[in-house]
Amino acid sequence: MSRSGSQLRTLSGLLGHLRPHWRRDSGLPSRIEALLRGDRRLGSRDRRLYRELIYTALRYLPWVEPPLDGAPEEALRRIAWLAADTAATRAFREEVARGLPACPPGVDERASLLGADPAALSPGWLASECPEALRRPLRDVLLGRAPLWVRVQREEEAVREEFGRLGWSVRPSPWVVGAFELPVDADVARSEAYRLGRVEVQDAGSQRVLASLGIEPGGHWLDACAGAGGKTLQLASLLGGSGRVSARDLRPAALEELRVRAERAGLGERIEIGSQVDPQGGFDGILVDAPCSGSGTWRRAPHLRWTTTPGSIARAASLQASLLREAAQRVRRGGRLVYATCSLCESENEAVRSAFLAAEGSLEPDGPGARLMPDQHDGDGFYVASFRKP
Repeated sequence: MSRSGSQLRTLSGLLGHLRPHWRRDSGLPSRIEALLRGDRRLGSRDRRLYRELIYTALRYLPWVEPPLDGAPEEALRRIAWLAADTAATRAFREEVARGLPACPPGVDERASLLGADPAALSPGWLASECPEALRRPLRDVLLGRAPLWVRVQREEEAVREEFGRLGWSVRPSPWVVGAFELPVDADVARSEAYRLGRVEVQDAGSQRVLASLGIEPGGHWLDACAGAGGKTLQLASLLGGSGRVSARDLRPAALEELRVRAERAGLGERIEIGSQVDPQGGFDGILVDAPCSGSGTWRRAPHLRWTTTPGSIARAASLQASLLREAAQRVRRGGRLVYATCSLCESENEAVRSAFLAAEGSLEPDGPGARLMPDQHDGDGFYVASFRKP
């Protein structure tokens, strides 16, 4: 059997394992990683190939799923043709998609060549939550591959020099100072800049949330939903040496990862991890980076297109409202409350902000809320709103 034939057989088997779960498991990426790492036949290069092919299938599921039943070879050929052209996929794509025209960048053009329906790639509820996501350019961007961004924490010149030696092109973001886009196959974790805490991997949209707020140095902030702490580290950097951040999250494993990252970044003394003690009078600022549907992250989490439902959006909005109400009680007079999601859904963004302001008399708007769209800054999509306690 040829190499590409063997790879097609492996890909078919992987898709067969995942198919019962890809429309119902919101934690599908963990299942994919376990599947790839559990196969001893697959080296790191193989995993990069199959990961890209699987995620391509998830992006274009309505174009791939029907032929998997009646014409599986055609389904696999479509996946190869639609996959991003990377070092890991190039040889496979050239062999399997041989004879097909070059894959055009636009969704409409791809649909025309395949005889497929572009509208099928969007869930039905999207029209009422974010209608612009049904049209170019946002629609096409959300169906693409996520770029790789890092945030420079210190010693930018040394970072640039090392990345240049490694042959990595660096594109600074016009939106966020210190945000650099790198080639998608750059192994940042093996770089000296990463090991010494000079850079952190953080999406440009995520960086833009805090960068857009004009946060003043100093003060004691709470990151109420810190997770593994990308924004926690950025917040600690913005507050400077006289500032502190208390980081809280319901997931101990995420906080442990934050502890490691904070020490590597040299910010361990500025970040109180897991402390449940509020300062006298309340916090100077609170960040509620709330759990959400994740529709702004579809480029890196395409399965969420198919696992998210109106019901799950409504449940997320209810939780977000609860988190905001609780956080409002912990802000000192004159302090600030920041609400953020990585969602494009109105129900989780503008609607939550409006309901909060109507119900919570102790805070007032600190400017309008804003959606940070993926087609604007080439990162994940976010919503951010700020409030002040007079």
